[in-house]
Amino acid sequence: MSDWNKAIIEEFRANKGKVGGQFEGANLLLLHTKGAKSGLERVNPMMYFMDDDRYVVIASKAGADTNPDWFHNLVAHPEVSVEVGTEQFPAIATVPSEPERTTLYEKMESISSGFTAYKQKTSRIIPVVALSRKS
Repeated sequence: MSDWNKAIIEEFRANKGKVGGQFEGANLLLLHTKGAKSGLERVNPMMYFMDDDRYVVIASKAGADTNPDWFHNLVAHPEVSVEVGTEQFPAIATVPSEPERTTLYEKMESISSGFTAYKQKTSRIIPVVALSRKS
């Protein structure tokens, strides 16, 4: 895990889900995935928004030309865990297809213009992931 992610995760947990810096005021969650090859737990902080009862995250990797590792992990193992605030719960990850993917991506763009920049920076179609709480 990068030192940058580690610092955000520590701040998130120390402040009941709130962080400062570039993410101050943003909705953040911690996504726990199982490594596609290693099977080891991975934790990644990310912005989200709610779509009905689903948590929606974007596999932007800041506009890189490849998908983030966590995306490959949840495609291989869609049973994940989510931390929001002080709560942690099991969830199922799904990857919406078009046109829902575009609708959800555009909603995230309306929340944070950085996602427009990410889309413009890459030729790949950036995946959207919906996280549904397991009942």
